Amino acid sequence: MREEELIVYREFGEAPVFHDLVWLMDHYRSGDNRIRPMFFDCMHRLLEMAAEYAFNGNLWHCYLTDLLVNNENSYSVACEIRGEVDGSINQLVLHDFVIFKELFDYDFTEMTEVLKAPEFAVILDYQGSVPVSRIYSTKIRDRICRLARQIAESENVWEMKGLLTEFYREYGVGRFGLHKAFRVEHGDGGVCIEPIRNISHVQLQDLIGYEIPKKKLTDNTDAFVEGRKANNCLLFGDAGTGKSTSIKAIANEYYDRGLRVIELYRHQFRDLNDVIAQVKNRNYKFIIYMDDLSFEESETEYKYLKALIEGGLEKKPNNVLIYATSNRRHLIRENYEDKEEVRQDMHTSDTVQEKLSLAYRFGETIYFGGPDQKQFQEIVKGLAARYGITADEKELLAEANKWELAHGGLSGRTAQQFIDHLRGCRRMGEQA
Repeated sequence: MREEELIVYREFGEAPVFHDLVWLMDHYRSGDNRIRPMFFDCMHRLLEMAAEYAFNGNLWHCYLTDLLVNNENSYSVACEIRGEVDGSINQLVLHDFVIFKELFDYDFTEMTEVLKAPEFAVILDYQGSVPVSRIYSTKIRDRICRLARQIAESENVWEMKGLLTEFYREYGVGRFGLHKAFRVEHGDGGVCIEPIRNISHVQLQDLIGYEIPKKKLTDNTDAFVEGRKANNCLLFGDAGTGKSTSIKAIANEYYDRGLRVIELYRHQFRDLNDVIAQVKNRNYKFIIYMDDLSFEESETEYKYLKALIEGGLEKKPNNVLIYATSNRRHLIRENYEDKEEVRQDMHTSDTVQEKLSLAYRFGETIYFGGPDQKQFQEIVKGLAARYGITADEKELLAEANKWELAHGGLSGRTAQQFIDHLRGCRRMGEQA
């Protein structure tokens, strides 16, 4: 086989099954005692992949397809979200796809006979027993398996190229294309943006009430993903009112429109420049999400964040916004001494303005207030209906009122915890 002649799709990183099986295609007749164990080892690794990814069908084709949809190169990155591109790169891509088409069309019959490994037939028509992928969402997993079948059935490399290009346009490529949300970690090579593989499948409609805050949030996010001017957002207000839930919902609802969310913690602010450097030239829109953002007076990290949001020499890329949640409208704690007429600071107004300046960097501030008793009861009734709890309404609300008095007061979070408690009980009488 000619894998060493690949040009655009040359770098696959850690892909031992690919290199081993391709080598076996050229050497399985050599009689080397290492070949048969290597073949069975490849089978083992393909099975392990099937369990982790929940792939089914022809596992060799699924494996090759997964390599192709994750390979971030000059062509695939140019096609993400945008689709077909012009230029000479297309000729080089066709050259590579000729080689990959040979790999897809390879007939393993003679190899399995020579190596006395009829079990490989199972690999080529595998019926998976794991329903949920640990790597991808079910939608992405199914799409990759379908693409593997389509490539195998394609009649020529032009058709194969069209199928892959459409995938890049629809989903993107690599980690940013195939995942919704990310966290920042430090690896051997420095700052790494790693996928969050298990994100709550919450939608904004799941948050009962708060129609005005939700509308402000979606209006700003719509403008951002459509390439119009949009603001950094600060979601502030009482605890348990749905601020963080709203960000998770945004990640789910705008994924198909090219939005990705990167979660960043306060101790990682110094990594912001590295994070932005990794995403600024991609075709996606990125929200850098900071949860529960607040600072004590002695903490100075806010100055670094303030300069990055607005005020530094380097312009923030157009494909990056910052969304933060906080229980405080003013993110830096203020003391009464800041308001006193006599104090040690000679420039008192400057001190106050310095502490307010970070919040002012967020062009859109959205308030999530705690519900009153009536609103709390509406949330309880809405959640009960959603989860099929058919208890008497009067009894349900009475129990909800007792629950909130003992579990943190009136909030959407308290209502959800109460409903979760009921769902774990077999009878209404077991609530106490």
